[in-house]
Amino acid sequence: MPASRTAPQGRTGRPPVTSRAQILAAAQLLIDRDGWERLTIRRLAAELGIGATTLYHHIRNKEDLLVLLVNDYVEQLPRPELPAEPRERVVAAATAMHDALAEWPWAAEVLTVNGFLGRLDASALWMVEGILSGAGEHGCAPERTVEVFRTIWYYTVGEILVRTRSSGPYDPGTPGPDAVTAPAFDRLDASRVPRLAALGERWIEVAARDTYRQGLRALVDGLLTERTAG
Repeated sequence: MPASRTAPQGRTGRPPVTSRAQILAAAQLLIDRDGWERLTIRRLAAELGIGATTLYHHIRNKEDLLVLLVNDYVEQLPRPELPAEPRERVVAAATAMHDALAEWPWAAEVLTVNGFLGRLDASALWMVEGILSGAGEHGCAPERTVEVFRTIWYYTVGEILVRTRSSGPYDPGTPGPDAVTAPAFDRLDASRVPRLAALGERWIEVAARDTYRQGLRALVDGLLTERTAG
């Protein structure tokens, strides 16, 4: 997780010289406080104590700012050495991607915007490269490696966003939206949904478990077997 930053205080008089680090720190503060959807150039300029026109000398627009934020975040992450064995490399790269996004769940949502992933720096795409290279060395054709990544990406982002939107900050031990409350089970008709009715309150405990890694391995095994066979 990147080091904690303190947003610069606004000043009166002549606009201060604003560094890229100051801009990103202030933007992150606004996102943490109000969410990335409410981040605007005008609000960021006010946070920095400068005019919006001055800020436009550093960044083109909000999308450009978000790209800079994500690139800066990924570049600060520790980069483990990925396994040489292709299948394990896919799992390790996907797990690193999941853990990084779990710390910054808003970035997961931003990265789902069409074309956004392709705007990241090459240095920020090492996890994507790890998945593609692992799938390729396992025997998948280039086009198939993209399908492998896309499926893993959907699974990873979906898991993070569902938990985040239902529980606030990511917490593997906090029940997600699937954790139906106990009273709902009391009203189930066992003759129509016998398995759900039999689970009862156990649904809450089971749905709260962090099964991302187990699911990832099963998914990778199935994808690589299917893609190479195809």
